[in-house]
Amino acid sequence: MTLTLRYMRLPDVQQVASIDRVSFDPPWSARSYAYEISESSYSHMIVLEMGSRGDDKPINPWKRLFQNLNGGRDDEPIITAYGGIWNIVDEAHISTIAVHPDYRGRGWGELVLSGMLRKACVLKAAYVVLEVRVSNTTAQNLYKKHGFVIWGTKPRYYHNNGEDAYDMRLDLSTDDVRTRIETQHRALTERHAVADRFSAAPNPARSSRPNASA
Repeated sequence: MTLTLRYMRLPDVQQVASIDRVSFDPPWSARSYAYEISESSYSHMIVLEMGSRGDDKPINPWKRLFQNLNGGRDDEPIITAYGGIWNIVDEAHISTIAVHPDYRGRGWGELVLSGMLRKACVLKAAYVVLEVRVSNTTAQNLYKKHGFVIWGTKPRYYHNNGEDAYDMRLDLSTDDVRTRIETQHRALTERHAVADRFSAAPNPARSSRPNASA
């Protein structure tokens, strides 16, 4: 099994949108992800890709037949987790992060988070911000592990049930914090044997545009 952190591509949207639908209410549309990948001037979308299906769990034979009839391949890489970060002036805003239910509990969400934090450093952001449900203590503990603090509360932030959100932030203004992020990211990628082709790489959707920011 091989794991790779890389930029999200348009062919990934179907898998990403499927994970989104079982992770969030309401979910983002597939069109929203396509926009983030190919049209947004400030988005950096990441996926954690896992080798071929043969490297891990077997695919259902009927599903394989369906894919083959529709021109798909049963050895296509699996998107196990994804995230997004918006770089606006000196702010890096984590817009989304999720792990496929079949692959939760392996520390792969932390890998995606770590990749986005290192990307924020590469982009020279002054701080990272995100919103999280006040009831989601598991996510809060992960963010606190990486240095985030609760900055405030956004009342009735989530439209589906009116739940409040914590505004959590990570200050990137000191060398100590940036060094810690680099050290944590190196340790995580080594532990999980992950190839990082995201955090220091230019955005492939914009790298060919004149005067475009990576």
